[in-house]
Amino acid sequence: MIKNMQKLRLTCLTLLTIFTTLGVSAEETRYITEERSVITRAGPGNNYKLTSPLKAGEAVSLLETEGRYSKVRNSSGKDLWVITEELTSQTSSLVRVPQLELQVNELTQKLNTIDDTWTTKTAEMKQKVDMSDSVINGLKSENAKLKEQLSSAQKTANAISVQLDDKKRSIILQWFMYGGGVAGAGLLLGLLLPRLIPSRKSSRWMN
Repeated sequence: MIKNMQKLRLTCLTLLTIFTTLGVSAEETRYITEERSVITRAGPGNNYKLTSPLKAGEAVSLLETEGRYSKVRNSSGKDLWVITEELTSQTSSLVRVPQLELQVNELTQKLNTIDDTWTTKTAEMKQKVDMSDSVINGLKSENAKLKEQLSSAQKTANAISVQLDDKKRSIILQWFMYGGGVAGAGLLLGLLLPRLIPSRKSSRWMN
């Protein structure tokens, strides 16, 4: 049991030493500082020969770290060693600017689309308003005509009412005159009949 514990400790120490030496084993994206281009070397030290320099702001893949040097892989797939202080995890302007330009272009296109859509909708709304104005004007004109016809009909009705009143008066007057004539004739007949009838009776009696 004690031997197993010692082997486990030894294994952990070995792994810790390896990770401490290598620093980073998984690839991570890093960027060269934007102040200047940096030199690279073929190995982790000043005694190694110089290789291709890296541009300021260039994106690289971080492979491992040893001492004050880090092994990186550039966009061409070439492995290089660079001083770790020359690397940063912040996205460089070489990446940010194109992204911002892309976003600006996308926003500009959206704004143009919105502007075109708004122009179209405004034109449609104006057309609807013009149509509504035309309909309203037509209704106003029709209303004015109806009012004029109603006024004319009222005048005609008033004239007919006056004519009817005159005819009623004429008929009433005619009936009144007819009734007066009949009443007068009846009265006259009532006055004459008594005189005519007795004279006939007396003449018959005398005969």
